[in-house]
Amino acid sequence: MTTPDEPWTIGRLLVWTIDYLKKHGAENPRLDAEVLLAKARGCKRIDLYAAYGEEATDALRTTFRDLVSRRAKGTPVAYLVGHKEFYSLEFEVTPDVLIPRPETELLVVTLLDHAKKGVRTIFRPDTAPAALASPPKNSSDPFLIADVGTGSGILAVCAAKYLPKAVVTAIDVSPAALAVARRNAQRHGVADRITFLESNLFAAVPTDARFDFIVSNPPYVSTNEMAELPPDVKDYEPHVALEAGEHGTAVIEPLITQSAERLLPGGMLLIEISPMIAAAVEQLIRASGAFDLGPTIRDGAGHARVIQATRR
Repeated sequence: MTTPDEPWTIGRLLVWTIDYLKKHGAENPRLDAEVLLAKARGCKRIDLYAAYGEEATDALRTTFRDLVSRRAKGTPVAYLVGHKEFYSLEFEVTPDVLIPRPETELLVVTLLDHAKKGVRTIFRPDTAPAALASPPKNSSDPFLIADVGTGSGILAVCAAKYLPKAVVTAIDVSPAALAVARRNAQRHGVADRITFLESNLFAAVPTDARFDFIVSNPPYVSTNEMAELPPDVKDYEPHVALEAGEHGTAVIEPLITQSAERLLPGGMLLIEISPMIAAAVEQLIRASGAFDLGPTIRDGAGHARVIQATRR
């Protein structure tokens, strides 16, 4: 129990803020409070525990109070601190890009799994996945990868970081998002293997460009579903990266068509989806006639999350 004349120590600030954010509906009030206080103090979260009894300066309290006030009104923590961890790497994020989410890590894992096999995988409806038809890539050949809708660049950067021979084209319709992606590529030392292009899907990509992999976390929220998103998503994250028409497939449908023209034979298309549109996207893949549809990969909660298809 504290009294009004007690000093505002780091510990007291945390206790008060956790309760305050909880009352304002924060899902993770302790985590939010710790991340914001570490930001205000200019330290790592773990350093707060060693400083629990340290009295906070007036300047620290003022900075922290502003962050907490904005968080209580709905601003996402990642935008307040300016970064978010994804696949063990730290990425800059701004309101111009989506906040990276754990679900998207499954898309990275899928890409790396296929790439590290060193072969192109063709899925046949009557057999288990098998490596055939297209010859294996030589171990010295680079993987040519397109990340469509790169946003903060998490997929492009992870591909270049974890596949040393990868040559990546990062595509986005937003120049502001591309600026963030470039800075993230520079931060992680892979900017020399990533080309950044402002383009609506493949419209501005050189017509002769072909790829081994096309990966995408495209907009896939339907117009009706937008209204049901949490306020800290629908009111703060860029709608152009979220909303995809009446059925949630307004971007995915042309992406499938254009990917069929841009993939090398045996190349793979990997798309993150909402479980609610999985059946519709699978049908679009089949209807294109250009792909062999692989098994849709499910996340840890059992929800359909990553579509994988091989160019015939």
